Amino acid sequence: MSVRRLAPDHVQPASFAFDAANENWIAQQIAKYPEGRQASAVIPLLWKAQEQHHGWVPRAAIEEVARKLGMAPMRVMEVATFYTMFNLQPVGEHFVQLCGTTPCALRGAEALKKVCQDVIGPQSTVTADGKLSWLEVECLGACCNAPMAQINFDYYEDLTPENFKALLEDLRHGRPVKPGPQNARTGSEPEGGGETLKDQALYDGSAIGAGDWQKRVTNQRKAAAEAAAAKAAAEAEAKKAATIATDAKGADVAKVDATPAAATKPATDTAAAGRPKPSAPAQPTGAAHDTPAAEGQPESTKAKTPRSRAKSAKSGDKPAE
Repeated sequence: MSVRRLAPDHVQPASFAFDAANENWIAQQIAKYPEGRQASAVIPLLWKAQEQHHGWVPRAAIEEVARKLGMAPMRVMEVATFYTMFNLQPVGEHFVQLCGTTPCALRGAEALKKVCQDVIGPQSTVTADGKLSWLEVECLGACCNAPMAQINFDYYEDLTPENFKALLEDLRHGRPVKPGPQNARTGSEPEGGGETLKDQALYDGSAIGAGDWQKRVTNQRKAAAEAAAAKAAAEAEAKKAATIATDAKGADVAKVDATPAAATKPATDTAAAGRPKPSAPAQPTGAAHDTPAAEGQPESTKAKTPRSRAKSAKSGDKPAE
């Protein structure tokens, strides 16, 4: 955790005021928030103050931001000292933020620190001409192109002690420089060139129109459409064949269902057909199993069992006519 303190009094300006263009911009920022919530604009206003005041935030700017947002100066101070994006000390015209986190350290960031010390001096100091200053910072998110540094708003990647020293000299003397990789790499592709999307006629906007790429693309699309049509036809044919097979199977099942029931009875049922049934006279059983229940029927309509008829005949009763 870095120590965050305001610059010494002898470098602090006596006052600070936003210029006319920034005043208009600030009014638009504050208008984004409802009444009583203007403090939400504190970070944008501090950033604009830093941008206007040569890349760092003096005490007077913190107090001006507090006045505009109706905040206690200490509250604005808490924000300014918490976020490392706000510089509390004077910085050079070209402020070098050198990444020293593990991926960059493994790729040579220590050697780059030595270059900064030799060319610029200790951290947080500005060169006598006011052109350069530097600070080691945490990961800047360009690990694929390590080691790297952010200088003002631009990233400079794939640095070596040699090309980094040349870059600092170009910046100091106002010569044009190229942000991004400082070697032959393009973007974050592998060193030596990419392994995919090699057809520049399709993927490099500067090469569109080169060669007969339109005809090639048309042929590719035509071939893809023909392949899709052939696949759809094959799927339709397979579906048709499956439907025919299903219909034929259904017809066979229907034939089986139409066979007479007697022909499909188990052999055990056919062989036992001559056996007397439970209700036959030759097979005595209980009356409850031979005749329907008599409960709930009139006396005159109740059926008499063989046993009751025999009893009536024995007693001399005549059968009812």
